[in-house]
Amino acid sequence: MSALFEPYTLRSLTIPNRVWMPPMCQYSAAPDGAEVGAPQDWHFAHYAARAAGGTGLIIVEATAVSPEGRISPYDLGIWNDTQARAFRRTTDFLKSQGTVPAIQLAHAGRKASTDRPWKGGAPVGTDEHGWQAVAPSPVPFDERHPVPTELTVEQIREIVGQFAEAARRALDAGFEIAELHGAHGYLISEFLSPHSNKRTDVYGGSYENRTRFALEVVDAVRAVWPEDKPLFFRISATDWLEEAGWTADDTVRFAGELKEHGIDLLDVSTGGNAAGVKIPVGPGYQVPFAARVKAETELPVAAVGLITEVEQAEKILANGEADAVLLGRELLRDPSWARHAARELGGDVHVPDQYHRSV
Repeated sequence: MSALFEPYTLRSLTIPNRVWMPPMCQYSAAPDGAEVGAPQDWHFAHYAARAAGGTGLIIVEATAVSPEGRISPYDLGIWNDTQARAFRRTTDFLKSQGTVPAIQLAHAGRKASTDRPWKGGAPVGTDEHGWQAVAPSPVPFDERHPVPTELTVEQIREIVGQFAEAARRALDAGFEIAELHGAHGYLISEFLSPHSNKRTDVYGGSYENRTRFALEVVDAVRAVWPEDKPLFFRISATDWLEEAGWTADDTVRFAGELKEHGIDLLDVSTGGNAAGVKIPVGPGYQVPFAARVKAETELPVAAVGLITEVEQAEKILANGEADAVLLGRELLRDPSWARHAARELGGDVHVPDQYHRSV
């Protein structure tokens, strides 16, 4: 059997194949009013198409645990029950197609309150539904971002609780897997890296202090997330800085600790926390970081980063570099990538009854 189409089991959950969709923000939720942060028709159509196309696992885009945790005013949220109920239509449909529904729980930290990317992505003020961003330290992401407000210890503990409450709502919304967003320079990632974390209290300075917030979030979520359901963590394996940043060595060390705290799989990306760095982008450029975690720890990994070709994805799995592949932009271009790959490799993938004539 093709490695791409072997089922994969974590805890009591079996995912039908290894073709997974990573979180990709759609910036299409209402910015205010009764529907603020709730999924809309666009979200349903977007995720439903990929499920009908045979994708084994879909991780719904970064979903904020608080209003201030959104990247933009148009992000999804799950800080209230209205939002949670609105996800049900999507999770029910994904399950009906044999796709496992997952959700990424997130807080944007100092990179919050920005406009949609196709509008330039610049920070927005209160006159454009914006707000004051918060962070571990009063260090802006770049010259165009305002200085964020440094979080107090009390506020940090409140955010830990918000992640746990969001996880409870995600469960009520029908999600089978929760992923914690610890990558790309958002709040958890900001705490991890000495590039963005300049604190001198128990949440800054040493490696142990900088990882404290992340592990508190993991523990709080794992305490409310059912024992039989998997919990993922997304990480930027490196800041791509020559000094004073989070490194691949840190990631390998942290992966072992995450496993001890109940994380079942590491979703390995890179970058996003330091502006202006040079990243050697190319096909599969982030796969070696996932491969190293898999080789040096006991934590399963998923690889992401310009994985586009069927043979390329199959080889990553067959070589033991990752346990699953996450296709981002390629699934935007081709919602039925999994079905096309199954045809090429002789794999078995779910096909909706309505599409039986295409088989």
